[in-house]
Amino acid sequence: MSDTTQELVLAADGRPLKQSLRRALLRQKLRALMLIAPLLLFVVVTFVVPIFSMLFRSVENEIVPDTLPGVTAALADWDSSTGQLPNEEVFRNLYIDMFKASEAKQHTRLGSRLNYEKTGLSSLFRTTGRGLDDIGEEFQDPLEDIDANFKDGAFWFTMMSGTDGEELLEQRRDLWAAMIDESMKGDVGFVPSMHVAQMLPWTTRAYTDFAIWTAIKDNDVVAKEDPWEAVYGALGMDLTNPESAAAIQSYSGPGADALKAALANVDQLPQTTFQSAFAQENEDWLSPEVWSTIQLYSSRMTPGYFLNAVDMELTPDGIEQKPENLQIYNQLFMRTLVMALIITASCVVLGYPVAWLLANLPMRISSLLMILVLLPFWTSLLVRTSAWKVLLQQQGVINEILVWLGFVNDADRLILMNNATGTIIAMTHILLPFMILPLYSVMKTIQPSYLRAAKSLGATNWTAFWRVYFPQSVPGIGAGSILVFILAIGYYITPEIVGGTSGVFISNRIAYHISSSLNWGLAAALGSILLVVVLGLYWCYDRIVGIDNVKLGG
Repeated sequence: MSDTTQELVLAADGRPLKQSLRRALLRQKLRALMLIAPLLLFVVVTFVVPIFSMLFRSVENEIVPDTLPGVTAALADWDSSTGQLPNEEVFRNLYIDMFKASEAKQHTRLGSRLNYEKTGLSSLFRTTGRGLDDIGEEFQDPLEDIDANFKDGAFWFTMMSGTDGEELLEQRRDLWAAMIDESMKGDVGFVPSMHVAQMLPWTTRAYTDFAIWTAIKDNDVVAKEDPWEAVYGALGMDLTNPESAAAIQSYSGPGADALKAALANVDQLPQTTFQSAFAQENEDWLSPEVWSTIQLYSSRMTPGYFLNAVDMELTPDGIEQKPENLQIYNQLFMRTLVMALIITASCVVLGYPVAWLLANLPMRISSLLMILVLLPFWTSLLVRTSAWKVLLQQQGVINEILVWLGFVNDADRLILMNNATGTIIAMTHILLPFMILPLYSVMKTIQPSYLRAAKSLGATNWTAFWRVYFPQSVPGIGAGSILVFILAIGYYITPEIVGGTSGVFISNRIAYHISSSLNWGLAAALGSILLVVVLGLYWCYDRIVGIDNVKLGG
């Protein structure tokens, strides 16, 4: 029927037939979509979202710029190749940022993150966090001696409060929220004075940070609380700034007398720099390598995790290979792939004849044998692996039988545990049913008459098997091999128990970084690389064999 005819013919509802057919087809598609929507949602939530989350975590590096926002901005123009330390402004920003991080208990997390790149930074940040109060008190004590008003929290509140500082307040609130990954919304009960902020920029930032934390997290009234020691340290920074000193001289607002008195007696304040103050806490702050590490990992996205995952590292001179004694991941990836292929091949060799027997023996006998094949599924994986540990050890059952039979000497017992041999044996046993079942389901569909026909035409038993039976069972080999291989590269319990140091997989290292070292970024990078490798091998298999030839029966 032509389109013109469909336009002229009307359906029962009076609409043109073509329009009615299009509406009916659309309804069918919508019904089909609604039927698969729960499954689609399940796949997205349990598979797609975790994968994208893993990919994001493998490059995410927000903890450094969120915890040290002032430092990362000040370090942007520092040239690490000169071998010189950053200027005093960087150390001042370090004090303000570190004090905030210490109050929020975030400095240890930052240290742990940077410690992945340079050993020792975790203890550096942890020990420095404990001494920040002492640095501030060196300014607090002389300031309170100069003018007693500096002891009064209400005086500080009056001096720092004002108008036109709403934007600054929101900026510091956003920095808090980014650092602790929580909402800091709420009434602070304080608005910084923009006039004071221009005159005392360091002090205003430090006091605003104190006010936000006090009001939102501590649920205290800002005006009734004494400021942090960091506020006194920040005032010391401003008093030594010529521009701030000139502005104080002409200032007549709240706190003017106290500020002018502090300025007149500025020589009573500590004369050392903040660089020296941090050096007294820990001399490692005088190491340019520490600062180059912070600078390298100050961006929100980093290739560092992926570089570490392939035994490389990011340095001020670019990407470099790690020292040979620290290269472990490339070897682990290669070992994982090779051993997974060996395990897959072992399962094919052992599983093929078993599947052939199951498919060709009488139903009563094959059903009994199938129960034996499925029996391992009724036992815990941990129990089966532990049983192999008992069997394979040098004083285990297998060695005892070999010694009793005289195949090996008592002094030369086989070492089958804590190596690759133990992993291959145990995992072959564990994964063998996953090879047998696809093979059996395919072999069950092969008609015995094909072999009889081949033999009637003069073929030998071997020729009939190789030329007629085996090609029809290849789809089952493909299905079982893919299933066993993918399961093998992801196993970590069995290699961890029986593999020792030479029989563990990359999955064991991923599990270690997730549960022990808590280096989730590196674990995500390793997992992402493993995923890409598997997809690449899957693509190669599809190009060579053809995924359409893989069958589970039918």
